[in-house]
Amino acid sequence: MQYVSTRGQAAPQSFSQILLGGLAPDGGLYLPVEYPRISGAELDDWRTLSYADLALEVLKKFATDIPEEDLKAIVHKTYTADVYRNARTGEDTAQITPLRVLEEKDGGKLILQALSNGPTLAFKDMAMQLLGNLFEYALAKQHAELNIFGATSGDTGSAAEYAMRGKKGIRVFMLSPHKKMSAFQTAQMFSLQDPNIFNIAVEGVFDDCQDMVKAVSNDLEFKARQKIGTVNSINWARVVAQVVYYIRGYLSATTGNEQKVSFTVPSGNFGNICAGHIARMMGVPIDRLVVATNENDVLDEFFRTGIYRVRKSAETYHTTSPSMDISKASNFERFVYDLLDRDAERVRALFKKVETHGGFDLSGNPGSDGDEFKKVAQYGFLSGKSTHADRVQTIRDVHAKYGVTIDTHTADGVKVARQHVKPGVPMIVLETALPAKFNETIKEALGHDAERPAGFENIEALPQRFDVMPADVVQVKAFIARHTGL
Repeated sequence: MQYVSTRGQAAPQSFSQILLGGLAPDGGLYLPVEYPRISGAELDDWRTLSYADLALEVLKKFATDIPEEDLKAIVHKTYTADVYRNARTGEDTAQITPLRVLEEKDGGKLILQALSNGPTLAFKDMAMQLLGNLFEYALAKQHAELNIFGATSGDTGSAAEYAMRGKKGIRVFMLSPHKKMSAFQTAQMFSLQDPNIFNIAVEGVFDDCQDMVKAVSNDLEFKARQKIGTVNSINWARVVAQVVYYIRGYLSATTGNEQKVSFTVPSGNFGNICAGHIARMMGVPIDRLVVATNENDVLDEFFRTGIYRVRKSAETYHTTSPSMDISKASNFERFVYDLLDRDAERVRALFKKVETHGGFDLSGNPGSDGDEFKKVAQYGFLSGKSTHADRVQTIRDVHAKYGVTIDTHTADGVKVARQHVKPGVPMIVLETALPAKFNETIKEALGHDAERPAGFENIEALPQRFDVMPADVVQVKAFIARHTGL
């Protein structure tokens, strides 16, 4: 399996060659030359597999240069009932990502897929724990070290740091927007005292952090000298790991391959739902992929109009679902590449226009950049938007009717999913995080605190270690160089 850049100016690479990196040298994102296919017979065989064994079957299709026995050892080390405890009860769970039916009416079914049973109580653990073990494996093979440089709007940072803490040969430099995460999210990251973890609070919004990660990735000389890798959602191995739980969700919600399901996914950076797009392209019988945004509705606007219009930092709202406070969706380029029939030259031109003009237009209207918006439905995409009032009401409603407390991002997903449920097609909402991470809004909605999983009772009171810096890539580079000694 070879991987090419969405911008068409980078040499094909193997899975192991792109594992530790992020952007391709030409500024694009890696995708396989073609998506591997999943047959009906394979889906039948996979219905009885453990989560680890299912992950092995999926990874084998993408990481063809890693021996199968090595992959097997890595996934069985990663996906264990001990690592993915039932975060609400503290009990071990062999299911890893269990489904819970919320409601059934008029022939439609709304289901939650639990993705927050990992160590940091967020769906990012599903991929990040695997990534940590893949990185450690690859670095040991090369007798090398790696400096991970990433950005987070809330959950990626803690998931990455918990996956990489104490890993031999790895340091983590994580940017986050200063005072823009929930108190729980902030404490979860900043309370880590491991010497290989460095938290940098940036005076700006998430997009400023993300822009600096891309700037460093595009400085090939600095990137090579400082041995920079990334764990952001642009990392291909993270996307592949997320494909697994879409397949697990499909298999758990159906009894035969003639049945279809739909997924609604809270989305800011388009990484999570991009994995659903790939699962669908591989042949998983997915009917609809519904993008749920908050007030930062760049993606909703595109899937309604065909216009991709990036907002400036000053136009990005700080909301109560902060992990989606993103106005430039990094992984969106992967979908656009497929939408444009893999025309790398056009993709390169469109994303150049994002940098120069703040977006592009595929609506087909006079003066637009193309008419591919008419093809979006072929890929199953729909979208919707949720506001603070919507999420508070949804949290309240789900708790009152079903006795389940959901977090703010999952509430955005449930609100939008309800608009798109169809008879006979189960709608699976991907859970984003546990409600304890966003207690301020849970308290507003329900009048009491969210339940705290064991071990997190007083996390906000722990000593915190972080550095505050302006959104200045020169200063950030100097900080990295100072702490690596390279």
